[in-house]
Amino acid sequence: MDNATLTLIILAFVAFFFVTELLPLAVTAMAGAIACGVLGIIPMNTVFSGLSNSTVVLFAAMFVIGAAMFHTGLAQKIGTTVVKFTGTGENSLMIGSMVVAGALSSVTSNTATTACLIPVIAGICQVARIPVNRQMMPLAFAAGLGGTITLVGTPPNIIAAGALKAAGLRPFGFFEFAWIGIPLTVAGIIYMIFIGKHLLPKAGEVAELDAESAAEAKAGTTDSMKQWLTGLTLIFVVVVMALDIKKFPLEIAATIGALFLVITKCIGEKDAYKGIDWVTIFLFAGMLPVATAMDKSGAGKLIANWVVSAMGGSPGPLLVTIVLFALSAGLTQFMSNTAATALLAPIGIGIAKGLGASPHAVMMAIAIAASCAFATPVGTPPNTLVLGPGGYKFMDYVKAGTGLVIVSMIVSVAIIPMVWPFFPGK
Repeated sequence: MDNATLTLIILAFVAFFFVTELLPLAVTAMAGAIACGVLGIIPMNTVFSGLSNSTVVLFAAMFVIGAAMFHTGLAQKIGTTVVKFTGTGENSLMIGSMVVAGALSSVTSNTATTACLIPVIAGICQVARIPVNRQMMPLAFAAGLGGTITLVGTPPNIIAAGALKAAGLRPFGFFEFAWIGIPLTVAGIIYMIFIGKHLLPKAGEVAELDAESAAEAKAGTTDSMKQWLTGLTLIFVVVVMALDIKKFPLEIAATIGALFLVITKCIGEKDAYKGIDWVTIFLFAGMLPVATAMDKSGAGKLIANWVVSAMGGSPGPLLVTIVLFALSAGLTQFMSNTAATALLAPIGIGIAKGLGASPHAVMMAIAIAASCAFATPVGTPPNTLVLGPGGYKFMDYVKAGTGLVIVSMIVSVAIIPMVWPFFPGK
């Protein structure tokens, strides 16, 4: 049995246990990584490589910064202020948080955006007396959608532009993605307000904050100096991330911020450790080697070839766009969006050229679809980040996220051919 087949079998088992939750999510993810190593699909010395991944370090550091915001009472204070403007209504709060998340993630990392906003939204929920499970998933979804607005919003956009340039074609411009990214973000907000929120866990199923966090927030509300230090640290981290300084990658900026807060006693060492959501860390770290196995074994390419061959000999460009969007969106639920785009980009360009059509529409569909990882908690870092704070289960993402993937596909298929015609000039 070849490695590609073995990888698909492992992925099937991982998907089964993710859906049924017969095992904890983190255990399933790590078991999948170990299986890939034991079966020789990836080198054994890379099985736990995900634990040293820069994104995992970013997660841990931002969790500490978030914990400091609660420990000092800053999140509570911000929540009180924001509620004065948004009101305590679930819809107005959801719209406000999604707009902010979408705007920030269009110019900076959607992972960093989500990590920074989680404690703020949780604080607002506490003040507004709205369970956090009603707001965390919309926050993550908005961060993912916002990343589709600019070239640097998310890695798939850069990969798509690079693939076009490598093929001797005009690459996408910086704000060219906004033609589809902005309508997609607006559609996502509308979907969550009118449909998605009804598919989230019912109000009251998850506590607004655990008792210990609430006590910490209340105890820290009078410590204004530590609140200022924590707030300025958060601003520093966000600004450095937004400026994309090469000497200060995201994880370095976040780690410096976290260390500073511990050194200045804004949060104690033990509280910092307790603030890290270890389920998130091991879940994400475990799926990284599985994603690598999908890429290196050829399993992802095998899936792509099956789908392409199923379209027949000479499919129309619109059908190709729809099918590749569905394939990219499907792969990205379990596979890195970067890997999914890199895998499908040359396939999309090749098919479009074979049909005599412009590849831009097909490439845009692939890139946008790769950012539509809403149906699983492991599809994209923002989804993983809110898993613990929102108290979600795997099926919560399937219920609320699948509809958003479908809406995104409908909007994309309607808009993309108008902005990027298959046969320009005709």
